[in-house]
Formats: sequence, C-alpha cells, structure tokens
Amino acid sequence: MIRIDCQSHVFPKAYAELLKCNRGGLRTTGSKGRYSIDYGGVYQAQLNLDAYDPDAKLRAMDAAKIDFAVLSVNMPGPEWLDDDLAVQAAQCCNDYVAEQCALHPDRFAGLASLPLSNVSAAIDEMERAANALKLRGVVLYSHVQGKPVDGPEFEPFFARAQALDLPVVLHPTTPTWGGALQDYSMIPMIGFMVDTSIAMLRLILSGVMERFPALTVVHPHAGGVLPYLMGRVMEQTEIKRRGREHITRRPDAYYRRVYLDLVTPSPQAVEYAFRFAGADRLLLGSDHPWVDPHVVLDLVDDLPMSVEERARIYSENAIRLFHL
Repeated sequence: MIRIDCQSHVFPKAYAELLKCNRGGLRTTGSKGRYSIDYGGVYQAQLNLDAYDPDAKLRAMDAAKIDFAVLSVNMPGPEWLDDDLAVQAAQCCNDYVAEQCALHPDRFAGLASLPLSNVSAAIDEMERAANALKLRGVVLYSHVQGKPVDGPEFEPFFARAQALDLPVVLHPTTPTWGGALQDYSMIPMIGFMVDTSIAMLRLILSGVMERFPALTVVHPHAGGVLPYLMGRVMEQTEIKRRGREHITRRPDAYYRRVYLDLVTPSPQAVEYAFRFAGADRLLLGSDHPWVDPHVVLDLVDDLPMSVEERARIYSENAIRLFHL
C-alpha cells in the first residue's frame, strides 16, 4: 500500500544565508551549515542543514517505507524578513523545492512559501509557483508579522488560492504571545499547537471558510488542540451565541472541510483524530527531519481500521488533495 508523507521539510542553504541579511526582529547567525535563529528574543532555534539534506530524507523515507513526500521549507517563513528580502526569500525557497521535485519526480512534490507581508507580491509568487514551478499548495503560518490570518488584507490571497485550487497548509511559527511561554521550552511543546489552532478557529469564525467555500485547508499536528476543544467552541457559539457574527453555520460544519495531518507522538491523539475526523480527512505526516518518521507512522500503522480507510489515510486523500 502506497504511503505519502504530507509534512516533510527541507531548508535551502541559500535561504539560510539570506536570513543572515535580515535587519528586523528575526536575527540569524552561523555558517558551514549550522545556524542559530532568534525570533525577536522570544524563541531561539538551531538549524543544522545536514539534517535537511534531500539524500538523507530519501534514506529516511526508504527506512520507514514512505513512498512519496510533500516537501515544504521549514520556519521561519519569508514574511519574517524585511520587505526588500521577503520576495527574494520566497523565490529562493520555491525554486529549491521545485528543483528537488524535478530531480525526484517519483518521490517528491512541493508546497510554496509566500511573502505574505506583501499580499500582492505573495499572489504573484503563488501564481509562479503553481503555473511555472508546478508546486501543489501553499504554506500559511499561524500569523503574518503579528497580523492574524483572517485580516481583511489577506482576502485576495484566499480568493486566488481558491481559484487556483491550491490547498492552504497551516504551519506554526513563534506565537506573538510567545513571551508567556519562554520558560521550560514551552513554545515548541504547546505554543505551536495552540497558535495554529487559534489561526484555524479565526479562519472559521471570521467567515473566511464561508466566503471561500471551495478553499481547502490542512490543519497540522492532528489539529493541535482544536478537535479536543470543538465541543466547547460549539457550546459557546450555538448555546451562548458568542463569536458567530460572521458565520451562518455551526463551526464544526466548516471544520469538516479541513484536513488534519497525523503528526503527533501520542497514540491517544492519533486515535482521537481518527474518531473525530474520520478516514476521509486525515493525512499521513512525519515532520521529518524534526521527528523520525517511525514515531508517527508506527502509531498510524497500529490504528485499527479497514483496508479502505487505511488506503485513504495513507495515500488516497493526499493524491486527491494535492493532485498527485
């Protein structure tokens, strides 16, 4: 049975070097494939390019019996960079991903990075990525330089993504409120999961999902915390009538259109995501190289389901979603 990994990351050396030129809040130092990235003094991450080597990825895929991977460049997104660098950064990332897909067309497809701090430029780059580079979706981080993803300035982006039939794949970045989680490394522990869940809920409650009914969104990491809290969201909106000024349907009706990837080290979370979303809306994912693919895939392999359900989760949903 074919297995497709829908969350797998690469990182171009040229992009890492470009990050060092930034003058704003994001500061990067390092050389020779090893870098330290400081997100405005709130969060620091170490980057080792050896871990992102495409040949190493292929070896890890083979060891885990993964047939195909959908590649994206890991955080930080281009929107973290100064305006004069952001477009160049996105083009650098997208050209690199397209190059890897061209070298290994039987193993890789790709997602586009966008300079969403400049929506017009982001739409232009999305068009180039889809039409010239043949990338299969776009990455949307949980905020854009502190601006919420449902801001009115992003409406043209969602409209064009819908028109191009490009899935929008959420991905965490350092939360604007990350200062509250600096102790004990809590930003990657829970901050990322909460921030993408806030972003997803904003897309629902703001009416973005209603105004763009053909827009497809992928919510990573088994939906973060949102599936677990959806009952509370529903009680607030449908019983107390709070927060539903921009929607005409129940929040879970919009969330039923959203795909969840199963990147989580928790067997309970994998089981809950399966019960919550069903086989038609789940995707395999590993978060390689941050996570050994076996960590996630072994949990999904152990989940009791029918042969037909397993085929949908392992590959059929991804083939349909990303037009593979």
